[in-house]
Amino acid sequence: MIVPEASLDHLTVAALTIDEGIAHVRRALGVTVPPGGSHPLMGTHNHLMQLGDGVFLEVIAPDPMIMPQRTRWFGLDDPRMRERLAASPRLISWVVRVASIEYMLAAVGKESGEAVRVTRGSLSWLISVPRDGSMPFDGAFPTLIEWPAGLHPSSRMADLGCRLERLAIAHPKGARLSAALASVVDSRCITISTGSVPQIRAMIRTPQGLRELT
Repeated sequence: MIVPEASLDHLTVAALTIDEGIAHVRRALGVTVPPGGSHPLMGTHNHLMQLGDGVFLEVIAPDPMIMPQRTRWFGLDDPRMRERLAASPRLISWVVRVASIEYMLAAVGKESGEAVRVTRGSLSWLISVPRDGSMPFDGAFPTLIEWPAGLHPSSRMADLGCRLERLAIAHPKGARLSAALASVVDSRCITISTGSVPQIRAMIRTPQGLRELT
């Protein structure tokens, strides 16, 4: 089966509170990520900034002012994830954009979830979310996103002089993950390896030099 071309879209840092997430990124990269908006369906809110052409960084956390209408994405309602985030906010997922999310989901299988329509202000898009809010391969397998036609949303985000140089993904089932990703995305800046625990590390060029975000 020929799958649509996919490309890296954004990285997601999760936290129990948005302030904790912003502080985590500030410690790692030396910049303060500006506000984005809220997601009424998911009961979350975010801060956003560019990481290069068509790539951005998202800091996300539950929004205490919004009751979610379904299980939150990125495992934010999972007690195990909440325990991990209580220790520290972290880079938990990466997202790739596709021309047709339904086509791609049919190609990669139901493990990636279903296409869910989400909004933030006037912006609306489709994103893959399992019904239980979990992430395939503990976040090491990318979330899929389909944006509406037109300018990429990152064009309206703040540019703080940060650029993604490399994304390193480790997982106990690294070989299986590599095989699964071969049909999803091909990017020279992404490396997949086998590790004892799932981990995502981003090397980002900042105004203060090369920094690592985990």
